[in-house]
Parts: sequence; structure tokens; C-alpha cells
Amino acid sequence: MIERVVVRTFKTTAATSVDPEGHRHPAPEHEVVEALLEITDTDGVTGYCQVQPDQLRPAVLDKHVRPVLLGQDPWDRERLWRLLARRQRGAHGGFTDRALGFVDQALWDLVARRVELPAWKLAGGARDRIPAYASTMCGDTDGLATPGDYADFAKHLVSVGYRAIKLHTWMPPVPGAPSVARDVEACQAVRDAVGPGIALMLDASHWYSRTEALQLGRALQELDFYWFEEPMEEASISSYRWLSEQLDIPVIGPEVAWGKHLTRAEWIAAGACDILRAGPAGSGGITPVLKTVHLAESFNMDCEIHGNGAGSLTVLGATDSGRWYERGLLHPQVDFDRVPPHRNSIADPLDENGCVTLPLIPGIGDDWNFEHIGVHTLEVW
Repeated sequence: MIERVVVRTFKTTAATSVDPEGHRHPAPEHEVVEALLEITDTDGVTGYCQVQPDQLRPAVLDKHVRPVLLGQDPWDRERLWRLLARRQRGAHGGFTDRALGFVDQALWDLVARRVELPAWKLAGGARDRIPAYASTMCGDTDGLATPGDYADFAKHLVSVGYRAIKLHTWMPPVPGAPSVARDVEACQAVRDAVGPGIALMLDASHWYSRTEALQLGRALQELDFYWFEEPMEEASISSYRWLSEQLDIPVIGPEVAWGKHLTRAEWIAAGACDILRAGPAGSGGITPVLKTVHLAESFNMDCEIHGNGAGSLTVLGATDSGRWYERGLLHPQVDFDRVPPHRNSIADPLDENGCVTLPLIPGIGDDWNFEHIGVHTLEVW
């Protein structure tokens, strides 16, 4: 039975930072505060998930999470997930899909650790290796400042094994962003640099209008891009249906829309996308993303998993729907393979063929440095 649910904050270091619009960029290595959700059963087995502290504040734990989990069997993940999801009604943003996703991932980590199995095997075990695509950081003013910078970086990514690359181009607050013309120039430069044998995708600014998105999508078709992602506000399903009907390039979505698998069902029913999109971190956890994958299968659609990390690897290893693992965010000035002090290893090392082997350690695949975390703990709430 679950007897303890806490969030532990601790000091560590990072070599990236986030701009006011939420986009990650390179930064000198600096001290940061991270947080770990810990769910422990009466036998002392603990499941973990790294979280955003503002998403699981003490009030959220006390009002929504602990009342559902404490005293319950962690194996009852489906029942517990449904009880948690029902508490989102009337939460007014306090208990978000992202917060729910953290809790669900920690529960999967707990039960997999308890039976000493990788969670991806526990959830289905469809494959143990998956091709990765290189997912770039957004454009900036130093490193990914020009179309030529993207082209040079793309050639480097191919040289280390990637056979697919997804671009995030310039977005506010970068001066002049967003710009359809500049995005097309960058996409053209990358296609010219890597040739026809590399799959390319674009995750565009989510604030483009319909006409801008259509102009950009038609340019991507000419460049033989594999998919077109989030060029508009995803609350407007009709806008995505309109766009999908006019383009041959597959439109993928939704990335961030609230509503878990239920919203994704509405996108399928509306014809708003050609490839479905969901990720454990933003779509309510591993449990609803597995539902989303099977929903897509029922309509002969691919479901590509959004975001990197152990939770995404769990879904990809458990199923065979997604063609790629999203590895990133990558930048020419950032060592993505750097192991931060609070980990013993990264979950997704890339092999020379551009693939990631699913982790074999018990749990969802995170290898924590508990000594560092313990020594540098700030608070436990």
C-alpha cells in the first residue's frame, strides 16, 4: 500500500536555461533547483519522477494527490489514474495534465521497480530499440541564428548517426520571429545540406495564422518534409482540419492540447491531423498515452510520442506505433550527453546507427544519483 507521497527539491547544475516564452537555450553551467516526486509503499519501494515544482505544489499534493493515493495499492494504476483525472474538474488549473502525468509516471516506476523489470516490458514489451530523430532547440541569435547555422548543425547530426531531424525555428522573443520566409529559408538550407535520404520535420511557431500556416506547409511539401507540427493555436481544431484538407504533407497533432486521450479522439473524428501526437509529460501520463496509441492504431494512424525522457521511452518500448523517439532538445553549443550531477547516466544514449536502446534497469529507466540528491536536498514537502 502507498504510505508516503512527497516532492523533494534539490540543488544541481544545468547548461541550459528557459526564455520568457518557455523555450530552452544554451547557457553557461549554473546552479539550479530541480524536484523529484517520490511515491513509497509500505515495503519501502519508491517510484520517482522528476517534476516541475510549480506543477506539484504542496497545496496540489494535499488537495488532489494524497487523498487518492495514500493507503491504496499502487498496482491499481488504472483505477487510481481515473480517480486522479476526475479531480481535475473544477481545479481551475491547479491540477494540470502535466501534474497528473508526473504522478502516473511515478506509479509506473514504483510497480516496475517492485518486480525489478523495465516499465516498457511491464506495459507490453513490443521492441527494445527505436530510431531517434534529432530535435533541435528553437532558433536564437548565437548558434542557431541563421539558415546556414541550421544547415551546418544538420550535417553534424547526420554524421553522428541521426537519420531524421526535426527543426524548431525562430520564435518570440527572438527579434523578427516568427517569420514564414525565414522558416522556409532554414528548411531549404537543411534539405540542401543533408540531401534526400534524411527525414525532416518542422515544429513551427504555434502563433501563425491559417494563411501563414498554409504558405509554410506548401513550402515544406516542395522540400519533401515528413511532417508539419503545431503551426497554429491547437485550441482551434477547425483550423487544423482546414489545413490538413489542403496539404499533402502529414499534419501532426495535438502536441499540448488539454484533455489527454479524449481530446486526441476529437482530433481524429474531426480529421484535424494525419498523425496523432501525445506524450507522458504533457498528456496525463503513461496510462492515457497508451490509450492514445491504441486509439490511433484503431484508425490505422501513427501516434508519435512527444518529448524525450524515460516516460516516452516506456511508451515506445511497450508499443510499436511511433516511428521515432524524440531526442533533444539539441544545439551545437550544448553537450546533450552530459550527465548532470543528480543522475548516474542518461536514459537515452544514441548508438552509431542513430538508435536508442530501451533501458534495462528496473522502473521507467531513470538512473538517479541518490547520494547527490540527498546531500543537496533543500526541502521535502
